[in-house]
Amino acid sequence: MKFKVDIFNKLNSEWALLTAGDQKKFNTMTISWGEMGTLWNKPVVTAYVRESRYTHEFLDHGDYFTISFYPEDYKKVLGVLGSKSGRDMDKMTESGLKAKFLEKGVTFEEAEITLVCKKLFMQRIDMDLMSDEIRAQFYADNDAHDMYIGEVIDIIQ
Repeated sequence: MKFKVDIFNKLNSEWALLTAGDQKKFNTMTISWGEMGTLWNKPVVTAYVRESRYTHEFLDHGDYFTISFYPEDYKKVLGVLGSKSGRDMDKMTESGLKAKFLEKGVTFEEAEITLVCKKLFMQRIDMDLMSDEIRAQFYADNDAHDMYIGEVIDIIQ
């Protein structure tokens, strides 16, 4: 598997979609925080999802998720998918993206690159262990993130 990327810019500036679930039911959300690297001798990605997000439910109940990247002209669509909840509306119809069902996960036809990930680990971020500055800036509402680490088992380009 080869994946060459400006690792510090890919998620922060370009954003991505994290999708969990299966052909019967899935949800997707925009992410801009995460890491890519090696852990436990495996290629991994780490994504952070607030417990309040609908996609969180799908991550907790499934073994796989995808992280997919899009051309710049999809940034507006990614913004919509990051600001609306799949609990309240059919985000996929509004987005215009076409779901692509994989053996282990869901991505979209429009994706340039999709990382198929097997969930290895999840842990709630303990806000008592972070600096006051970070807690005040990102967690004033006490809506913590959970950290999901997934082994990259396939890269679809």
